[in-house]
Amino acid sequence: MSKQGKSNSRKQEAEPQGDGGKVESGATAGAKGKAKPPKSKQNVFVEYAKAIGTALVIAMLLRQFIFQAFRIPTGSMLETLQIGDFLFVNKFLYGAKTPDRIRIGKLTLVDDLPVLQLPAIRPPRQGDIIVFEYPRDRNLDYIKRCVAVAGDTVAVKDGVLSVNGQIYESNFGDRDGDHSCVPDWQGGENCPPPRTKHDQSAYLGNSRNHAWPWAGMPQTYVVPEGHIFMMGDNRYNSLDSRYWGALDVNLIKGKAMFLYWSWDKDRHLPRLNRIGDIIR
Repeated sequence: MSKQGKSNSRKQEAEPQGDGGKVESGATAGAKGKAKPPKSKQNVFVEYAKAIGTALVIAMLLRQFIFQAFRIPTGSMLETLQIGDFLFVNKFLYGAKTPDRIRIGKLTLVDDLPVLQLPAIRPPRQGDIIVFEYPRDRNLDYIKRCVAVAGDTVAVKDGVLSVNGQIYESNFGDRDGDHSCVPDWQGGENCPPPRTKHDQSAYLGNSRNHAWPWAGMPQTYVVPEGHIFMMGDNRYNSLDSRYWGALDVNLIKGKAMFLYWSWDKDRHLPRLNRIGDIIR
């Protein structure tokens, strides 16, 4: 064989034909050997806007239908909830719903929107701590304890609450427990926590703390259908259903779940021992 033939044979052996079964996608093949053009500032801005917009939509859906954060600004729920407690509220337990109005701050832009409500897991029941829209100003959110539901009878005598003829005072955390213990005036340790706070000066300062219903009302007060009766655990310092009536369940926002933060404004320190506490 000539030198030239041998040379051609070696070339054929060193450079086999075909791709050995390798497959490239059309995009890879088309882009091979070409530099990718840099992204324009406009494209980067659009991508960021899409990401932020998606995050906002998800946050709004979670807030409307799953969980919402609230802060406790007053002492109407002492000793169960402290001023400066931050908590999460379960929105889906009672059946989350779409907004019935559009507002900015306290300004209502659109009212009486059609409402879509999801099925409830269970209705509100005695002992639940609930966040709701204040019936006299729906721009304000209140938090109280449900002490009676539709069909229950409610009475206050000598400052002591009775529901269906049974004292309903302390031991709120145990729904099926003994609620007959009445705390002393200073809210001492004679009853299991969480307990009603009975403050003598507040009791004397408002006759509605002494007895309810008022004169002229049916002395056997029955909570109407579609309503629940709300009272603060700080019984003698609470603007509750004794003043503005039973709560329409359509104003309910959700059930208080747990504390995620607590700030003591007097000491300017966090209450680390309260963080993560289940609200009961």
